[in-house]
Amino acid sequence: MGYDIAAKTDAESVIPEEFGGMWFLKESLEANTIGLTVLELEPGGTGKEHDESESGQEEIYYVVEGSVEVSVGAKTVALGPDEAIRLDPSETRKIHNTGDERARLVLVGAPL
Repeated sequence: MGYDIAAKTDAESVIPEEFGGMWFLKESLEANTIGLTVLELEPGGTGKEHDESESGQEEIYYVVEGSVEVSVGAKTVALGPDEAIRLDPSETRKIHNTGDERARLVLVGAPL
């Protein structure tokens, strides 16, 4: 088939609901070289600090709702709805929900 369809609910969240949720949709979509993740963070919530040096994966974070700050190395980048950031694999990054409402982001990574 030339396409696959998935819903966020097709995957189990990898973080507890009280912190928000994180759903990896790569498998549900049967994607070969691109990853798609939905991340929701409660106010004050923080993602895991990491880089993608080992995988070589470039990432893009797109904010759908809410406001976040992304720590990129020693810098901090503020993002609001409809804003995105692209990250080199070697950059250490961490997402923080700095707003008063749940933040929802779409994360895309490739190649995998």
